[in-house]
Amino acid sequence: MTKIIHPVAGSIALVTILTFWLSTALSEIFASDTVVTMIKTTIPWGFFILIPALVAAGGTGFQLARKMRGPLVASKQKRMPFIAANGILILVPSALYLSFKAEAGAFDTGFYTVQAVELIVGALNIVLLGLNMRDGLRLKGARGRPT
Repeated sequence: MTKIIHPVAGSIALVTILTFWLSTALSEIFASDTVVTMIKTTIPWGFFILIPALVAAGGTGFQLARKMRGPLVASKQKRMPFIAANGILILVPSALYLSFKAEAGAFDTGFYTVQAVELIVGALNIVLLGLNMRDGLRLKGARGRPT
């Protein structure tokens, strides 16, 4: 079951983060302040999907890694603290801050500074999660080959 939950939860997490990032970037470039406000105030509600998906992916990943060794497993394990720290220390607080600022209509320097940081760190997390997915797919392929 762990071998099913891990990739499904990881995929849900990655798609959710991609959705947050793309909706933010596209609304900032092409949409009105009303649409930006709607998106920025909706993103924290997405945490109810994202956080359980990340917890499930992380927990099942640790379970799977106990039985496996190798450079791909080691690479995935090295990335996870950065992904988690970016999320907990930067992305979640930024999303909450931006939600409150947008709700108040305060599109000021503080809003745009935090927005820029959120987009940069979010892009970094998307890349790191994508690398983890790539390595996971490689591991799955290696396990499926006859030895």
